[in-house]
Amino acid sequence: MLLALPEDFGGYLAWGIGAITLYAIVGLLLMFAGFYAIDFTTPGKLSDLVRRGLPNAVIIVSSGLLSMAFIVVVAIWASTGDLAEGLITSLVFGFIGIVVQVGAVRALEFATRIDVRSTVEDEKFQPASLVVAAAHLALGLVVAVAIS
Repeated sequence: MLLALPEDFGGYLAWGIGAITLYAIVGLLLMFAGFYAIDFTTPGKLSDLVRRGLPNAVIIVSSGLLSMAFIVVVAIWASTGDLAEGLITSLVFGFIGIVVQVGAVRALEFATRIDVRSTVEDEKFQPASLVVAAAHLALGLVVAVAIS
């Protein structure tokens, strides 16, 4: 049995592969920006603390990355227009979302008076790390929906 494909199927497939690749690159760049924004604004060198296996640092970084992923995914999903316009809006909205997310989490940490430095550097689990993690996830969802 032969499969009948439209004449432009190859071009459509190549365009789709290119678009997926470009959106993935934008998403990756935004995830790196998000990680470094969390690392820069959180006391202590988070990547070192995670490599040391400190449980609170792992919890906070993990939730921060998930919250950034919410923002990046929705920024890409909400992008409209042609490919170039979609990539630009994804990048801009994603970046603004990351900035807003980091600021909101830091404001919430300030309001709750959590000593984030001692929490992330502690070798034992601290319940306050779950509050910071919840703030990351909750505010990430709020910012993501604001983008949509």
